[in-house]
Amino acid sequence: MDRRTRVLALSAAVLVLTALFGLQVALADRGGPGGAAVSNPDELYPGNTLISVQSYGDDFDGKAMEVTPAGERLWVYDPPNSRVFDSELLDNGNLLVAVATKVPGEDCPSEHRRIRPEQCVHNRVLEIDGDTLTDDEKEVVWRHTWYDEFVSHHEVHDVDRLANGETAVIDMGENRAFTVAENGSITWEWDANEHLGAGSEFREEYGGPEKQGPESDWTHMNDIDRLDNGNFQLSIRNFDVIIEVDPGTNDIVDVVGEPGDHGTMYEQHNPHRLDEWGTVLIADSENDRVVEYDVENETKVWEYGGSDLLLWPRDADRLPNGNTLIVDTFNNRVIEVNDHGEVVWEYGRLAMPYSADRLSVPEEDGETVPGTRLNDRTEDRSAVLETAAQMEAWARFVLPNWIALPHLVTLGAGALASLAIVLDFAVLGVRRGWRRYR
Repeated sequence: MDRRTRVLALSAAVLVLTALFGLQVALADRGGPGGAAVSNPDELYPGNTLISVQSYGDDFDGKAMEVTPAGERLWVYDPPNSRVFDSELLDNGNLLVAVATKVPGEDCPSEHRRIRPEQCVHNRVLEIDGDTLTDDEKEVVWRHTWYDEFVSHHEVHDVDRLANGETAVIDMGENRAFTVAENGSITWEWDANEHLGAGSEFREEYGGPEKQGPESDWTHMNDIDRLDNGNFQLSIRNFDVIIEVDPGTNDIVDVVGEPGDHGTMYEQHNPHRLDEWGTVLIADSENDRVVEYDVENETKVWEYGGSDLLLWPRDADRLPNGNTLIVDTFNNRVIEVNDHGEVVWEYGRLAMPYSADRLSVPEEDGETVPGTRLNDRTEDRSAVLETAAQMEAWARFVLPNWIALPHLVTLGAGALASLAIVLDFAVLGVRRGWRRYR
């Protein structure tokens, strides 16, 4: 094929692909969260579901919402320029929520814009009056806040209201867990630098990643829960471990997992202890599964997932009827699966959901069913399809949330055709220059 014909063919391909992409954009479903898909209503565990949504990339369009089994949204909390992580509905009807708000540099405290002067993050633990959740303006009745210079991986991820009225918080940026009283005073604090860093007993026995600097995502501590025995369970995501800490001594008294042992868990989120059965249910994110272990001997008692069923799950709760509520993050949905691993409820079109709670079930210490009574289910895609699904998920960090694989294929083909034209002209220019030189 001569050069003129080749360039014309490539130009025609670019025009066709551009038109096709325009048609795909016009037909794309770019609406908000979708209604619920119910496959077996008789198997659903009753009650509404509280869902927190982080949002992709630089959008900072996170929200919390309550949805009915039929998929109706009763209210939405949508703080501006923010990511929303853990949320829980308190016994008094109020909403407790972890919010990370991106703030422009001119509004950041001077001590939090020394390295990154253009922006910072305002981490906020907020309690919102439940009577105002359906109003346009939500009333904040209590707050605890702090700033962090680095936005990415320094957001507050988990907050829990304790029985004594204090609030337990994970501060990922400062690698610490703490409790705060209603008057704002810190009543307990645990520092990962002291207990996981160089010279610690944990480091000597288990090892773990080294801290690189203030901006580094060292521990990625993302969950805190008060156990029945009064200890705190902490999820140290980047260490691939869940630890139990005695708040009286701050000693680590138990460890599930081991740094680098990705067969047990790999960058997990939101472990849920089933104290009655001595097990822990884990959203094993990078392994695309939900897994349950016997805490004492780390024996696996149940597993659901694989890349054909889940894609980077980040929360899982066992319901009283044996169903499991799962946040399937990169598939942009929350699902409920029965004891055979069949999806009986789904709520989709969510932009990177983070957590979900069935509001008819207590936040902690509710009636549960152990994984020993359930059936495992695991299914994996082919390597090609798995890679394609990952590309689709990661593309949403830089492209609109509604982008799907067909859009990426069209964009990729158009980009390759355009690149071929550019290279063709570049080669022609080199040839002409060489001829003149000679």
